[in-house]
Amino acid sequence: MTPVFKKEFLGYFRSPVGYVILAAFHFAVIALALYFGYYRNSQATLFTLFVRLPWVLAIFIPAVGMRLWSEEKRSGSIELLFTLPISPRSAVVAKFLAALCFICVGLCLTFSLAITTSYLGDPDWGVIFSGYIGAALTSAAFLAITAACSALTKNQVIALVLSILICVLSTLIGSDWLAQFLANKVPTGMLDVLRLFSFEQHFEAMSRGLIDISAISFYVTLTLAFLGINMVVIER
Repeated sequence: MTPVFKKEFLGYFRSPVGYVILAAFHFAVIALALYFGYYRNSQATLFTLFVRLPWVLAIFIPAVGMRLWSEEKRSGSIELLFTLPISPRSAVVAKFLAALCFICVGLCLTFSLAITTSYLGDPDWGVIFSGYIGAALTSAAFLAITAACSALTKNQVIALVLSILICVLSTLIGSDWLAQFLANKVPTGMLDVLRLFSFEQHFEAMSRGLIDISAISFYVTLTLAFLGINMVVIER
């Protein structure tokens, strides 16, 4: 399992693509935070960073994970992989953890804004770390979805488009914008049910400093479910 993890993780840094993705992610997150009022009313706050983060992750994560299995299937190296003394389950977990660690590197780069905030004021570090925990859990769930999509096809573009579609819809499904749009079209109870499956709603609670057990359970359950789908597809 360890050799597969090292191969996948270091593979992101052996080509310019990994650095381009990290740079683009860092620029997008910081730019959106500044655009939506990072320093407003003489107060520096990370709320604008976290409030848009799920939408950036919905694009960034599929770009990172689209190659996990589709590239192996396209090049034929998947047969070579399973001639090694490693089970499909271990291979799925190793690839997933390698990509997740790379994503965490991207999240760590945005911590520069938290340091800037501490210089400009006196932020609540509990809220900041809660937000980053929520970001990591959201990333894990999005990555599990992307890995399952990547296992279904040999084409990285198809895996990218399919996983972005699922991630964006799962973020949009409980948003305030959609709730206002559907307010007079569907029963209120249905809107409440949709919110239970919304990434944005679960992440918002954690971005405000609340370590919500229901949100953690949602992310962990969804991550394990899609990793299970990934394992089933690979084993077949």
